Amino acid sequence: MASTSSSTSPSNHSQAVRFDVFLSFRGEDTRHAFTDHLYHALRGAGLDIFRDDDEIGRGLELKPEIEAAVIESRASIIVLSKNYANSRWCLNELWLILEQRKKCGHFVLPIFYHVDPSDVRNQTGSFVIEESKGTVDDVRRWKEALTKVANLTGEVLSRTLIACPIDFVV
Repeated sequence: MASTSSSTSPSNHSQAVRFDVFLSFRGEDTRHAFTDHLYHALRGAGLDIFRDDDEIGRGLELKPEIEAAVIESRASIIVLSKNYANSRWCLNELWLILEQRKKCGHFVLPIFYHVDPSDVRNQTGSFVIEESKGTVDDVRRWKEALTKVANLTGEVLSRTLIACPIDFVV
């Protein structure tokens, strides 16, 4: 998903920071529930947050805007939910976020929202990636990314929350 342009390349270490946190999530699972609460809690803490439905202007192309937002963020929170791996967009975001982590020390916090981290790590349950979902290279990258993110220390949430319990400081 990385662009060939130097202004959006994940290896561009001097990129200006526009956001404190990039939120990666599967909209149909969490947009109007957990992710919305998390977004408002982080904004309430004074952080600048990128959430795709707020920050991308109408008429703009999604892919370059999302790539730039990941690169121009200090950190990412990845809300891994039941249908996250069904989305090529989410999987490409995840890969780019982890590339930023590797190349630039980008902070990544995974939240396992009603999913077992071992399902993410081993691509079982709803995290199975079918070979027909993309090219051989895409499928390989996505599987590696899921394994890597599941091996990071994160939060496991297995019940509905009234308030966001995550303390996050950038």
